[in-house]
Amino acid sequence: MDLRSELLKSIWYGFTALDLEKSGKVSKSQLKVLSHNLCTVLSIPHDPVALEEHFRDDDDGPVSSQGYMPYLNKYILDKVVEGSFNKENVDELCWTLTAKKNYQTDKNSSTVLPEKDAFRLWCLFNFLSEDKYPLVMVPDEVEYLLKKVCMAMSTEFNCVELEDFFSQDSVQQSGITVWVFLEMMNSGKITRGMDKSIISMAIEEVYREIVGDVLKEGYLWKKGQLRRNWKERWFTLRPSNLSYYTGEDRKDCQGNIALDGNCCVEEVDDDQILFGRSKWIKNILFPVLPDRDGKRCMFCLKTLSKTYEMSASDTKQRQEWTTAIQTAIRLHVEGKTSLHKDLKLKRREQREQREKRRQAKEEELQRLRALQEERERKLAELELLKEAQKQAQALLEQDEQRRRQQHEQLQQALEVQLREAQEARVSMQAEMALKEEEAERQRKRIQELEEMQKRLEEALQQEIKARLDEEAFRYAQAGLLAEEEEKMKALMSLQEEQEEYILKTQREKQELKQEMDAKSRALEEAQKQLEEVRANRHRVDQDVVAAQRKLRQASTNVKHWNVQMNRLMRPIGPGEKRPSLGSSFSSFQIPTQRDPGLRLRRRSGSEDKDEESKENVDNSVGCDIEKRHSHASNGDMDIP
Repeated sequence: MDLRSELLKSIWYGFTALDLEKSGKVSKSQLKVLSHNLCTVLSIPHDPVALEEHFRDDDDGPVSSQGYMPYLNKYILDKVVEGSFNKENVDELCWTLTAKKNYQTDKNSSTVLPEKDAFRLWCLFNFLSEDKYPLVMVPDEVEYLLKKVCMAMSTEFNCVELEDFFSQDSVQQSGITVWVFLEMMNSGKITRGMDKSIISMAIEEVYREIVGDVLKEGYLWKKGQLRRNWKERWFTLRPSNLSYYTGEDRKDCQGNIALDGNCCVEEVDDDQILFGRSKWIKNILFPVLPDRDGKRCMFCLKTLSKTYEMSASDTKQRQEWTTAIQTAIRLHVEGKTSLHKDLKLKRREQREQREKRRQAKEEELQRLRALQEERERKLAELELLKEAQKQAQALLEQDEQRRRQQHEQLQQALEVQLREAQEARVSMQAEMALKEEEAERQRKRIQELEEMQKRLEEALQQEIKARLDEEAFRYAQAGLLAEEEEKMKALMSLQEEQEEYILKTQREKQELKQEMDAKSRALEEAQKQLEEVRANRHRVDQDVVAAQRKLRQASTNVKHWNVQMNRLMRPIGPGEKRPSLGSSFSSFQIPTQRDPGLRLRRRSGSEDKDEESKENVDNSVGCDIEKRHSHASNGDMDIP
């Protein structure tokens, strides 16, 4: 059983305590408080935003156990680090939640266990309960726990009342819950006549042994490593370490010895103490004291770094301590963290084996009962057969007597017939000669019949062979007919598929024909549009030629007027009169609005620049014409 399973058992009690209506659902506010307290006792950071994100407002209804379990695993249990927290704090938190609802103490009653003892019994119950929910403890585990408590109290376990309690059908079928167990302990039937302090000490001892993984506790004398003096210490042995304290209260820890596979424990004999070699004499010269000092029952615990020398009160205690330490080392080597977990698994395996043996025994008993019933039935049949045999014997005796009477009567009749036969013998001899002749004839006839029978047998064999051949031919013919029928079915299916394919092809052909007609109509329309475009292009070409002609004429006029302007535009001096041509020239305006590419030059420009401007104008016009031609060829040009 791992740490997660142990924690889930305690948390399950806390969750069910918050489920007041026993519906498997708890409100979100209570889950927030539970999650925060669990994070606190488990020493992990609490993320309140994660709970709000996990259970948003759009969830249907209150938060259920199925809805809280993923959050518990992901945000709490997955972050738990073993050894970073005290599990007893987790158990106390969950016990506080569940005890308020299920366990009420009565201070005035003398039979009620104190709450601390009830808490320890609750922890012991969780440890020994089955790994399924709701948590119950089987009667064998209850008996084991009560025996441990009685052994700690040094009393004999009385199992009479416990057997009466286990005999109930509800207990045998579903097991015992923790509250029924605590109620049974509070009744005083198990601890009748015992003092409460003794019961508390016994429960604490069993709690520390089973839940706290304490293999053994007690006082031992320990020899110091530096001062080499003996001091009495309280030792606590667990599967992983051996700790020692100044007192039984375990408040002041003086040291901790880690146990692993490299450790070993050895007992030191008294003779070895008295007559050992120099090393032992140096180490334990002073501890060789009389028996009253308790230093004679020594043993050593050896580790890789140190050797610890200890002494028990007597030989029995030394043997118990060495056995317990060897058990702890063995558990550590085997990778087991708890002796009682291992014992619990072994007891569970033994119960399963007992259950299997019980089932096998029941099956064997049922089989024996069936065999017994069968044996009784056969015995009854045998009695009937014996009775029938007796009746048959009586009938046989009657038949024998009747046969004897008939035999006597027959013998008398035979004697009479014999006399008659002797008389007839003479006549018979005469007839025998005649019969022999007749027999000879019959013998020849028989030979002929035998030959005829042989021929008939041969003919019959041939007929049988012919019928077998005919039957084989009929089987072959039936096979051919069946094959022909299958091929006919396949041919019919192929013919149906062919007809469907022909119909499908015809439909596709019609669709293709319609599509070709539509495409031909579209092609005709496109040809008409192309002819219109070509006509438009022809008209545009004519317009372009006319425009080029007008452009050349306009450029000639512009060149002419530029020359005239260059001649006429001169600076006028003071007192000079304008020529008479100026009036006629002033009314002339250059046609610059026809083509934006044409512009006048000042007088400082030369005629070469005028030629260059003319060429630029021609090039721009040519580019416009080419663009119009390209648009006309693509069918995108706007027709004026």
